[in-house]
Amino acid sequence: MDTATRQTPPHQPSLVSWLGYLALTFLVALPLAVLTVRSGAWQQGLLVYAVSCLAAAILLVAALVMLLLPRYASWRRAVAARALLTLPGTLLFLSILGGGDYPPIHDITTDPDDTLVFSAAEQQRGPNANSLDTDPDTLRQQRESYPDLQTLASSTAFDAVFDAALQVAADMGWDVYLQDRNAGIIEAVATTAIMGFRDDVIIRVRTNADGSLVDIRSVSRVGVSDMGANAARIRAFQQALRERGI
Repeated sequence: MDTATRQTPPHQPSLVSWLGYLALTFLVALPLAVLTVRSGAWQQGLLVYAVSCLAAAILLVAALVMLLLPRYASWRRAVAARALLTLPGTLLFLSILGGGDYPPIHDITTDPDDTLVFSAAEQQRGPNANSLDTDPDTLRQQRESYPDLQTLASSTAFDAVFDAALQVAADMGWDVYLQDRNAGIIEAVATTAIMGFRDDVIIRVRTNADGSLVDIRSVSRVGVSDMGANAARIRAFQQALRERGI
């Protein structure tokens, strides 16, 4: 063989290798962050989650720059393969940025003028949970941010509405830990699908001259802003009741 015509493959630049190492590290960190949150160390878990998403986005930008540079032309396929590892974190990062402008509150109710009061939730929440006391500033921010959340008025009789509310709570996967038909009160805990955050919910059913009134309050156990989760839960509950003809 003519050794003069034999070509030695160029050595892969260390930057390409490090791109892959870091991309894989932050990809693996995402499920680890979720497990950390679900174990109870939610602050540390969310920090790891946020850093991993941001780092993935930065690495993707770096990979795109490398793909455009002539000096990395021989390794574009390797760079592209490593860039794929950053896509999950980048997409999550973009979803966080585009998630909406939510107020820094985590206590949402359909009746801020006559707030629903939990009776059994305190024993369920633990000593380090957010307070269940109502805050005037929180109520003000809710009125400004979620004006659509109102008491649901129904022409249906009390017992049928109460039963429907119980069934909807079960259908939505909530764990009901109190139901008092005489008081018209249902208390339950709702667990988020991915992070496993537990939020307490109270439903109040009352009668009026035209039928029944249904109010609901949803409160996060931890954190400052709920990123709109409690409001979305209330809307879903009310929509489910309407679909049942309530």
